[in-house]
Order: sequence, then structure tokens, then C-alpha cells
Amino acid sequence: MKIPLFPLDVVLFPGAALPLHVFESRYREMVGECLTRCRPFGVVRAQPEGLAVIGCTAEIVRVLERYPDGRLDILCQGLKRFEIESLDNSRSFLQAEADFFEDEGALADRALREKCAASHFEALELIGAENAGVGFDLDQPISFQLAFAIPYNLEFKQELLGIRCDAERTERLLDFYDALLPKLRRGVQASKISSGNGNVM
Repeated sequence: MKIPLFPLDVVLFPGAALPLHVFESRYREMVGECLTRCRPFGVVRAQPEGLAVIGCTAEIVRVLERYPDGRLDILCQGLKRFEIESLDNSRSFLQAEADFFEDEGALADRALREKCAASHFEALELIGAENAGVGFDLDQPISFQLAFAIPYNLEFKQELLGIRCDAERTERLLDFYDALLPKLRRGVQASKISSGNGNVM
């Protein structure tokens, strides 16, 4: 299936919200067609060495604002993952023949979800994130939500996007937190020690 592509410095996951400010004329054209035809477009990570092979389609939920010069702000939501088979540059914007895919294999069990969510919230608390209290429905898969919530680290997010098993993706997230949390704990402890060394007069 051929879809229009919007290369961005972001990794989009199914179900994740994505606000966009569209200013280039080629992407205004693309978004205009998607709005008229009620069709999604593909979000794919733009890397220094080229486009990522795995991306996720984005559905335009609503237009937030239209500007007199043609720019617009839109709110999108991630839908389905795809793998690029071939590229088509016959239009002003890039298009691709895409092969859509879903997860295969086992879902992560509740115990694994709980452990991964607990590690996620501890990490948020340690870095002082404001949304540390936002919860998850642990009766449902949460790996995409957790993956999207990871700050920065686009290489790891891209890896997670391509994993086709929820249990495997959740295990990789847990490995990530198991490696990250000791560093964050040491950083917090070092900050406490340094703050107790006296005051500058």
C-alpha cells in the first residue's frame, strides 16, 4: 500500500499523541490531501544516514489552528506500524510502498507489566518529572505507552518500534530500566551529599 511520508526527528508509537506544526509547502499539501481524503500519513524517523525502515502511521485527530499564510497546527495519533518496501519521490512530498504489521507472539504477563511500570515511575521520580503520577491500565499491554514516554534515546525507541512481540518489547524496556535506575539513584545520592557540604556565603 502506498502512503505519504512525513520524515521527522521522532519515533511515533501506536496510540501515542503527536502535535505537529506544519509549515513547509510540500507537507501542507500532503496534510491537506490527508484531511480531504480522511487518510493517515506515515511518520518515519529521519536519521543522518537516511530514513528508518520502520515507521508508524498518524491519523489527524483535529486541526488545532490554521494560520493566514497556510501554516497549520494539527493533533495526530499513532495508528499502525509499517515497514518501507520502496520509496517514491514523484510528488513534492515523499511516498512509500509500505507493508503493515502487527505484533506476534505472547503478551507480557501482568507481573512483568507491573515490574516495568514500577521501574518507569521510579525513573520519572528520580529525574523530577512532572507527570510521574500518570498511571497505566495494567490489564492491557503497556509497552507502547512506556516506549513513547522514554525521554530522548531515539535509537532505543526505534529498536522498540520494530519488535513484533509485546512480551519481548516489555522485557527490553525492563532491561533498559535495570541499567538506568542504578545510575539515577547514584546521581540523586551524590546530589544529596553535595548539598550538605555547606553553604556559599
